Amino acid sequence: MSITPQPGIMDIALYVGGQSRLEGHADPLKLSSNENPYGPSPRAMAALERSAAMLHRYPSTDHAELRAAIAEIHGLDAERIVCGVGSDEVLQFLAQCYAGPGDEVIHTEHGFAMYPILARAAGATPVEVRERDRVVDVDAILAACTDRTRLIYLTNPGNPTGTMIPLSEVERLAGAIPDHVILVLDGAYVEFTEGYDGGASLVESRENVVMTRTFSKIHGLGGLRIGWGYGPRAIIDVLNRVRQPFNLSNSQLAAAEAAIRDTGFTAHCQSENARLRVWLRDEILALGIGCDESHANYVLARFADEAEAMACDAALREAGILVRRVGGYGFPEALRITVGDEAGCARVIEAISRFKAAA
Repeated sequence: MSITPQPGIMDIALYVGGQSRLEGHADPLKLSSNENPYGPSPRAMAALERSAAMLHRYPSTDHAELRAAIAEIHGLDAERIVCGVGSDEVLQFLAQCYAGPGDEVIHTEHGFAMYPILARAAGATPVEVRERDRVVDVDAILAACTDRTRLIYLTNPGNPTGTMIPLSEVERLAGAIPDHVILVLDGAYVEFTEGYDGGASLVESRENVVMTRTFSKIHGLGGLRIGWGYGPRAIIDVLNRVRQPFNLSNSQLAAAEAAIRDTGFTAHCQSENARLRVWLRDEILALGIGCDESHANYVLARFADEAEAMACDAALREAGILVRRVGGYGFPEALRITVGDEAGCARVIEAISRFKAAA
């Protein structure tokens, strides 16, 4: 066959999302995709309903109203914001625009699985850097930088670990990388942290840092696929040149704007997640299972070995609970468990307790 894809495409392993269906359970407790257990803001749902009247109209091409809302809530410059179909699309724009054949894209060993996919799709070579005790190692990233490096994708807080490095370490990394490298701060879970702006202050002060955020997690709009990035104006201008003019629909734009303006609902989700995350981790530790402090909306439960993790996953499934196996992220002995609502967290601990008691 003479028709062949571009080099690197066939090296891509398909991304597999968290499972949502469970045989024998009509309505399983889904804790496999780090979704907001409280759903979207009521204001976002109302905005989505109202948008139905505009289905025959093309959306704006500049996303001006949504960018203005993001800028207002986060204290940013609207002209330096780009919106995408989830933050994934913004991450894709960066690889598409700044990496290609002969270039390298750095990511850490437990980072988001899409990073090597995006690098290969652009024809670049992904370079995996080791972490230290499930935490990003800035010195290891710096040691991996070469004259071929173009992008560094950094998840902070990490997924699936939930660990994070402080802003001082992010600043050290940004200041030490070569001038030709862009540091991309993937902040999908930033809203669940305390005292961390996701890198906004670094973007303001440097020309080599871009941050991305999503509406899929704290705002509960994963089903609509909306994200955004913030960076130097020159880089944002480049990204907008490859962005499809109508990449976000009227419905997406309306729901996202309503969601980000509903700060009371966001604060409620933040406080409940923080409270229940601590409780869930404490209960897991009390059962003799390893679990690092998390700064996101999930915890990583580390068992004695892969066999025990698989057996516990089977027990949870039997109880109608779906969590995430993370062998593909380098943790065959672990399960990532989304922090649900109070009843959901209690169900998880009850099921794991029964499993441990029967072992």
